[in-house]
Amino acid sequence: MRVLARGFALMGRERDGLRRPGSDQARGIALLLAAILGFTLMDATAKHLTQTYHPAQVVWARFVGNLLIFALIFRGAMLPLLRTRQPGTQLARAIMQLGSVGLFFTSLQYIGLAEATAIMDLNPVLITLGGALFLGERVGPRRMAGIAAALVGALLIIRPGMGVFQPAALLPLAGAFTYAAGALLTRIVRADAVATSVLWSAVVGSIASSLVVPLFWQPIAAGDLWAFAALALFGTASQYLLVKAFSAAEAGALAPFGYTGLIWAGLWGWLFFGQLPDGWTIAGAAIIVAAGLYVWSREARAAREAPCATTEPR
Repeated sequence: MRVLARGFALMGRERDGLRRPGSDQARGIALLLAAILGFTLMDATAKHLTQTYHPAQVVWARFVGNLLIFALIFRGAMLPLLRTRQPGTQLARAIMQLGSVGLFFTSLQYIGLAEATAIMDLNPVLITLGGALFLGERVGPRRMAGIAAALVGALLIIRPGMGVFQPAALLPLAGAFTYAAGALLTRIVRADAVATSVLWSAVVGSIASSLVVPLFWQPIAAGDLWAFAALALFGTASQYLLVKAFSAAEAGALAPFGYTGLIWAGLWGWLFFGQLPDGWTIAGAAIIVAAGLYVWSREARAAREAPCATTEPR
């Protein structure tokens, strides 16, 4: 807990105009990997809770828990941290995040954690294409090859036509679009402090979910309080790391590493819900890891060569 508190304390030191936007691919990738691990733990906790509680209540707990944690950390500094040069973009980014969380949590009532994560993790392809179309980021053949290989691995896990694509599968599919939109908007508002972006997500998510949750509320059992607390902690830490990742590196460079969530989701599904990954899932995960390591090695090599020469698009 002390380490977590120190991590959040770093957010308090960042203010508008003090954080220099830039591109640090290796650092951004490491931050994203940590964020994905935290998000999959949050997802596993959410799946546990949605077996008993309505998804609207679980989504509400995720965002309100975030907001309470920030209130303890920042106290009187919360209002100044909400100041932004791009309020409309921050609002849109927060709404996209709320949408992706709500859609994904709802799907966990009907399909397995690994299956839902596999469908949701189509978003890296959407992020890469969106980065090229809307942010002017370069997408060269090597980077596209890594993303394509990771997509093949994801399709091996999903196996269209084998029962995963039931109507409920449309929920994480829609969530993939909202997640990708939120990630691209994070790049646009990277001139704001990380704490500002994360706080906007918590405030908007808390207000919107609080308007809906009374319709579905049921009393929380004492034995489930730990799960609701864990949901808030995992969500807050992971969202902070995610914003840091997309502020440090190009969206296209980070895209393949979003697939690592498939591996964690398969592990948590086995450990917590007795859903043992089959041979297709293991094969797909191996391809995803190999593709991710290849793209990361290309980014590291390009970073070393950048001071000496102009590199070709990756």
